[in-house]
Amino acid sequence: MTLTSNVAGGGVELRNSSRPATVCLPYRPESVAAARRCVQAKLCEWGLDDLVDDALVIVSELTSNAVRTGCQAHLLVAVRRPTGHFVRILVGDGSCTMPVMINAGAEATSGRGLGIVHRLTHGRWGATLFPLGKIVHADLMIAQ
Repeated sequence: MTLTSNVAGGGVELRNSSRPATVCLPYRPESVAAARRCVQAKLCEWGLDDLVDDALVIVSELTSNAVRTGCQAHLLVAVRRPTGHFVRILVGDGSCTMPVMINAGAEATSGRGLGIVHRLTHGRWGATLFPLGKIVHADLMIAQ
């Protein structure tokens, strides 16, 4: 698959669409929108429009967390369909700090993202640590 990403111009173009989508993005706030466009395009192409809203919230939260790490390399955003039963959204970054779900208080202005991901995926998310960073994944079940 060829994937072209132009964050500044706002475009994400997917070719040979029957395969999973993967895009490398810079650590900039506008990469969150580019990640959303990539995931939305792939899910719509797979005919999984009913998953788009939840998937966009999930990829936004995970990509926002990755952007905040301030790493110097590129972050990775991918959407896969490992089986006919679920879709997996992955976000990789260069930070070795593992994500932690916290109970944000009512007055907190942040800290709810992983709790939202947890609820939308019914607890089907996790992270894998590598020597030079991590990949956080979140699974959305496909209605049968």
